[in-house]
Amino acid sequence: MHRGKGMKFVGDSRIPAVRKPNVPKDYSEYPGKTEAFWPNFLLKEWMVGAVFLVGYLCLTVAHPSPLERVADPTDTGYIPLPDWYFLFLYQLLKYTYASGPYNVIGAFVIPGLAFGGLLLAPFIDRGPERRPIKRPFATGFMLLALAATIFLTWESVIHHDWEAAEAQGKIVEEADFDKNDEGYKIFADQKNGCINCHGENLTGGAAAPSLVGTGLKPEEIKKIAHEGKGAMPPNMFKGTDEELDKMAEFISNLK
Repeated sequence: MHRGKGMKFVGDSRIPAVRKPNVPKDYSEYPGKTEAFWPNFLLKEWMVGAVFLVGYLCLTVAHPSPLERVADPTDTGYIPLPDWYFLFLYQLLKYTYASGPYNVIGAFVIPGLAFGGLLLAPFIDRGPERRPIKRPFATGFMLLALAATIFLTWESVIHHDWEAAEAQGKIVEEADFDKNDEGYKIFADQKNGCINCHGENLTGGAAAPSLVGTGLKPEEIKKIAHEGKGAMPPNMFKGTDEELDKMAEFISNLK
Protein backbone atom coordinates (compact mmCIF):
# COMPACT_ATOMS: atom_id res chain seq x y z
CA MET A 1 0.00 0.00 0.00
CA HIS A 2 1.41 3.40 -0.96
CA ARG A 3 1.40 6.41 1.30
CA GLY A 4 -1.17 8.94 0.27
CA LYS A 5 -2.94 12.02 1.47
CA GLY A 6 -5.51 11.24 4.12
CA MET A 7 -4.22 7.65 4.57
CA LYS A 8 -4.12 6.39 8.20
CA PHE A 9 -2.38 3.32 9.66
CA VAL A 10 -3.96 1.36 12.49
CA GLY A 11 -1.78 -1.02 14.53
CA ASP A 12 -1.96 -3.24 17.65
CA SER A 13 0.65 -2.47 20.28
CA ARG A 14 0.41 -6.06 21.60
CA ILE A 15 1.94 -7.45 18.41
CA PRO A 16 5.69 -6.70 18.11
CA ALA A 17 6.93 -5.50 14.78
CA VAL A 18 10.07 -7.58 15.13
CA ARG A 19 9.72 -11.08 16.54
CA LYS A 20 12.38 -11.78 19.16
CA PRO A 21 13.69 -15.25 19.97
CA ASN A 22 12.41 -16.89 23.21
CA VAL A 23 15.65 -16.45 25.17
CA PRO A 24 15.47 -15.53 28.88
CA LYS A 25 17.27 -12.48 30.14
CA ASP A 26 20.69 -12.79 31.69
CA TYR A 27 20.36 -12.31 35.46
CA SER A 28 23.96 -13.17 36.35
CA GLU A 29 24.75 -9.55 37.21
CA TYR A 30 22.04 -9.41 39.86
CA PRO A 31 22.59 -10.26 43.58
CA GLY A 32 22.09 -13.93 44.36
CA LYS A 33 22.51 -14.90 40.72
CA THR A 34 18.78 -15.25 40.20
CA GLU A 35 17.66 -17.10 37.10
CA ALA A 36 14.53 -16.89 35.00
CA PHE A 37 11.56 -18.85 36.33
CA TRP A 38 10.58 -19.99 32.82
CA PRO A 39 12.04 -22.13 31.47
CA ASN A 40 15.26 -22.46 33.55
CA PHE A 41 13.99 -22.89 37.11
CA LEU A 42 10.75 -24.67 36.25
CA LEU A 43 12.56 -27.18 34.01
CA LYS A 44 14.88 -28.11 36.87
CA GLU A 45 11.91 -28.56 39.18
CA TRP A 46 10.19 -30.84 36.69
CA MET A 47 13.31 -32.93 36.19
CA VAL A 48 13.84 -33.43 39.94
CA GLY A 49 10.13 -34.21 40.41
CA ALA A 50 10.24 -36.77 37.61
CA VAL A 51 13.21 -38.55 39.21
CA PHE A 52 11.43 -38.80 42.58
CA LEU A 53 8.18 -39.89 40.93
CA VAL A 54 9.92 -42.74 39.07
CA GLY A 55 11.66 -43.73 42.33
CA TYR A 56 8.35 -43.89 44.23
CA LEU A 57 6.72 -45.88 41.43
CA CYS A 58 9.55 -48.42 41.51
CA LEU A 59 9.21 -48.64 45.30
CA THR A 60 5.46 -49.29 45.14
CA VAL A 61 5.98 -52.01 42.53
CA ALA A 62 8.75 -53.71 44.50
CA HIS A 63 6.97 -53.43 47.87
CA PRO A 64 3.18 -53.30 47.44
CA SER A 65 1.02 -52.09 50.31
CA PRO A 66 0.13 -54.87 52.78
CA LEU A 67 -3.51 -55.86 53.00
CA GLU A 68 -5.28 -56.37 56.28
CA ARG A 69 -8.53 -58.05 57.17
CA VAL A 70 -11.88 -56.39 56.56
CA ALA A 71 -12.53 -53.52 58.97
CA ASP A 72 -14.68 -54.53 61.91
CA PRO A 73 -16.38 -51.60 63.70
CA THR A 74 -17.25 -53.86 66.65
CA ASP A 75 -13.58 -54.61 67.36
CA THR A 76 -12.84 -52.11 70.13
CA GLY A 77 -9.38 -53.56 70.66
CA TYR A 78 -8.12 -52.58 67.21
CA ILE A 79 -5.24 -50.09 67.35
CA PRO A 80 -5.28 -47.85 64.23
CA LEU A 81 -2.01 -46.66 62.73
CA PRO A 82 -1.77 -43.92 60.08
CA ASP A 83 0.57 -43.97 57.09
CA TRP A 84 4.24 -43.24 57.70
CA TYR A 85 4.01 -39.61 56.61
CA PHE A 86 1.47 -38.91 59.38
CA LEU A 87 3.28 -40.78 62.14
CA PHE A 88 4.78 -37.58 63.57
CA LEU A 89 1.30 -36.11 64.09
CA TYR A 90 0.13 -39.45 65.52
CA GLN A 91 2.99 -39.35 68.04
CA LEU A 92 2.28 -35.72 68.92
CA LEU A 93 -1.23 -36.66 70.08
CA LYS A 94 0.24 -39.07 72.65
CA TYR A 95 1.80 -36.35 74.77
CA THR A 96 0.07 -34.87 77.81
CA TYR A 97 -0.61 -31.35 76.54
CA ALA A 98 -1.65 -32.50 73.07
CA SER A 99 -4.20 -35.20 73.95
CA GLY A 100 -7.24 -35.73 76.14
CA PRO A 101 -8.71 -32.36 77.15
CA TYR A 102 -5.91 -30.65 75.18
CA ASN A 103 -6.63 -32.57 72.00
CA VAL A 104 -7.51 -29.38 70.14
CA ILE A 105 -3.99 -28.06 70.82
CA GLY A 106 -2.33 -31.19 69.44
CA ALA A 107 -4.67 -31.65 66.49
CA PHE A 108 -5.12 -28.04 65.31
CA VAL A 109 -3.11 -25.38 67.14
CA ILE A 110 0.43 -26.84 67.00
CA PRO A 111 0.19 -28.21 63.40
CA GLY A 112 -1.54 -24.99 62.32
CA LEU A 113 1.26 -22.81 63.70
CA ALA A 114 3.95 -25.04 62.18
CA PHE A 115 2.46 -25.24 58.69
CA GLY A 116 1.38 -21.61 58.82
CA GLY A 117 4.97 -20.63 59.58
CA LEU A 118 6.18 -22.64 56.61
CA LEU A 119 3.66 -20.90 54.36
CA LEU A 120 4.67 -17.45 55.61
CA ALA A 121 8.42 -18.09 55.47
CA PRO A 122 8.82 -16.90 51.82
CA PHE A 123 7.02 -13.65 52.66
CA ILE A 124 9.01 -13.00 55.84
CA ASP A 125 12.44 -13.80 54.42
CA ARG A 126 12.51 -11.82 51.17
CA GLY A 127 16.24 -11.28 50.86
CA PRO A 128 18.04 -11.82 47.53
CA GLU A 129 20.51 -14.33 48.98
CA ARG A 130 20.10 -17.99 48.11
CA ARG A 131 22.85 -19.51 50.23
CA PRO A 132 21.42 -21.16 53.40
CA ILE A 133 24.08 -19.67 55.68
CA LYS A 134 22.96 -16.14 54.75
CA ARG A 135 19.28 -16.92 55.32
CA PRO A 136 19.21 -17.72 59.07
CA PHE A 137 15.45 -17.45 59.52
CA ALA A 138 14.43 -19.72 56.65
CA THR A 139 17.27 -22.19 57.27
CA GLY A 140 16.65 -22.37 61.02
CA PHE A 141 12.91 -22.80 60.63
CA MET A 142 13.30 -25.58 58.05
CA LEU A 143 15.92 -27.40 60.16
CA LEU A 144 13.65 -27.15 63.21
CA ALA A 145 10.65 -28.51 61.29
CA LEU A 146 12.74 -31.32 59.78
CA ALA A 147 14.26 -32.29 63.14
CA ALA A 148 10.83 -32.31 64.86
CA THR A 149 9.29 -34.44 62.10
CA ILE A 150 12.14 -36.99 62.16
CA PHE A 151 12.15 -37.18 65.98
CA LEU A 152 8.38 -37.66 66.32
CA THR A 153 8.32 -40.23 63.51
CA TRP A 154 11.16 -42.19 65.12
CA GLU A 155 9.47 -42.11 68.53
CA SER A 156 6.24 -43.40 67.01
CA VAL A 157 8.01 -46.27 65.25
CA ILE A 158 10.06 -47.54 68.20
CA HIS A 159 7.17 -47.39 70.69
CA HIS A 160 4.56 -49.05 68.49
CA ASP A 161 3.74 -52.73 69.16
CA TRP A 162 4.36 -54.09 65.65
CA GLU A 163 3.69 -57.72 66.63
CA ALA A 164 0.25 -56.84 67.97
CA ALA A 165 -0.42 -54.73 64.88
CA GLU A 166 0.48 -57.65 62.61
CA ALA A 167 -1.75 -59.99 64.61
CA GLN A 168 -4.74 -57.64 64.61
CA GLY A 169 -4.51 -57.04 60.87
CA LYS A 170 -3.90 -60.65 59.88
CA ILE A 171 -6.39 -61.99 57.38
CA VAL A 172 -8.12 -64.99 58.93
CA GLU A 173 -10.74 -67.26 57.49
CA GLU A 174 -14.18 -66.57 58.88
CA ALA A 175 -16.45 -69.31 60.12
CA ASP A 176 -19.85 -69.92 58.60
CA PHE A 177 -22.36 -69.85 61.45
CA ASP A 178 -25.89 -68.77 62.18
CA LYS A 179 -26.15 -65.54 64.10
CA ASN A 180 -29.60 -66.58 65.24
CA ASP A 181 -28.04 -69.47 67.13
CA GLU A 182 -28.71 -69.19 70.86
CA GLY A 183 -25.03 -69.74 71.64
CA TYR A 184 -24.06 -66.79 69.45
CA LYS A 185 -26.69 -64.56 71.03
CA ILE A 186 -25.20 -65.32 74.44
CA PHE A 187 -21.74 -64.55 73.04
CA ALA A 188 -22.95 -61.25 71.56
CA ASP A 189 -24.66 -60.13 74.76
CA GLN A 190 -22.86 -56.98 75.90
CA LYS A 191 -23.07 -57.91 79.57
CA ASN A 192 -20.79 -60.89 78.96
CA GLY A 193 -18.12 -58.77 77.26
CA CYS A 194 -17.11 -61.47 74.76
CA ILE A 195 -17.95 -59.67 71.53
CA ASN A 196 -16.06 -56.53 72.55
CA CYS A 197 -12.69 -58.31 72.36
CA HIS A 198 -13.26 -61.28 70.05
CA GLY A 199 -15.27 -59.37 67.46
CA GLU A 200 -18.61 -59.85 65.78
CA ASN A 201 -17.29 -62.72 63.63
CA LEU A 202 -15.26 -64.28 66.48
CA THR A 203 -12.03 -63.71 64.53
CA GLY A 204 -10.36 -61.84 67.40
CA GLY A 205 -8.23 -58.73 67.30
CA ALA A 206 -5.33 -57.05 69.08
CA ALA A 207 -6.83 -57.76 72.51
CA ALA A 208 -8.06 -61.32 71.99
CA PRO A 209 -7.37 -64.36 69.78
CA SER A 210 -9.70 -65.86 67.20
CA LEU A 211 -12.29 -68.34 68.45
CA VAL A 212 -12.65 -70.03 65.06
CA GLY A 213 -11.25 -73.56 64.82
CA THR A 214 -9.61 -73.54 68.26
CA GLY A 215 -10.02 -77.30 68.70
CA LEU A 216 -11.02 -76.73 72.32
CA LYS A 217 -13.68 -78.84 73.98
CA PRO A 218 -16.64 -77.20 75.74
CA GLU A 219 -15.14 -78.03 79.16
CA GLU A 220 -11.89 -76.29 78.24
CA ILE A 221 -13.75 -73.21 77.02
CA LYS A 222 -15.75 -73.01 80.25
CA LYS A 223 -12.54 -73.33 82.27
CA ILE A 224 -11.01 -70.39 80.40
CA ALA A 225 -14.19 -68.35 80.95
CA HIS A 226 -13.91 -68.95 84.72
CA GLU A 227 -10.13 -68.80 85.23
CA GLY A 228 -9.08 -66.47 82.40
CA LYS A 229 -6.14 -66.84 80.04
CA GLY A 230 -3.44 -64.44 78.88
CA ALA A 231 -4.81 -60.90 78.84
CA MET A 232 -8.30 -62.17 79.67
CA PRO A 233 -9.05 -61.78 83.41
CA PRO A 234 -11.00 -64.47 85.31
CA ASN A 235 -14.78 -64.44 85.63
CA MET A 236 -15.34 -62.21 82.60
CA PHE A 237 -18.48 -64.15 81.67
CA LYS A 238 -21.45 -62.77 83.60
CA GLY A 239 -24.13 -65.19 82.41
CA THR A 240 -25.54 -68.30 84.06
CA ASP A 241 -23.95 -71.76 83.94
CA GLU A 242 -26.61 -72.87 81.47
CA GLU A 243 -25.77 -69.97 79.15
CA LEU A 244 -22.08 -70.73 79.45
CA ASP A 245 -22.75 -74.35 78.44
CA LYS A 246 -24.57 -73.26 75.28
CA MET A 247 -21.94 -70.68 74.35
CA ALA A 248 -19.09 -73.14 74.95
CA GLU A 249 -20.80 -75.73 72.75
CA PHE A 250 -21.31 -73.15 70.04
CA ILE A 251 -17.66 -72.02 70.07
CA SER A 252 -16.27 -75.56 70.11
CA ASN A 253 -18.20 -76.38 66.93
CA LEU A 254 -16.84 -73.40 64.94
CA LYS A 255 -14.78 -74.66 61.98
